[in-house]
Amino acid sequence: MEIRIEWSELSERQLKDIFDYYSIKANTRIARKIVNRIINRVGILESNPFSGPKEELLIDYPEEYRYLVESNYKIIYWKRDNLVTIASVFDCRQNPDKIKKK
Repeated sequence: MEIRIEWSELSERQLKDIFDYYSIKANTRIARKIVNRIINRVGILESNPFSGPKEELLIDYPEEYRYLVESNYKIIYWKRDNLVTIASVFDCRQNPDKIKKK
């Protein structure tokens, strides 16, 4: 069964925010590199959707949230059938309790 990956509206918006931030603070080349590394990291889920550990802060939700880490970012996702949904790209330099608010 082939695994499909979809990005939620929130996660797409977060990627755009990351790109915009680094475009200003550094330059567009670095911003593109950071965003591409996050996107490429998600590629592992196509062959192993359970590769990330469970997200303990979201254990009370009906979905089984898991995460991958790329640099300072936690890529939070969940799987149903053959679909992996990227729920959020969370900057780990924030208060961890903010994960629940996303």
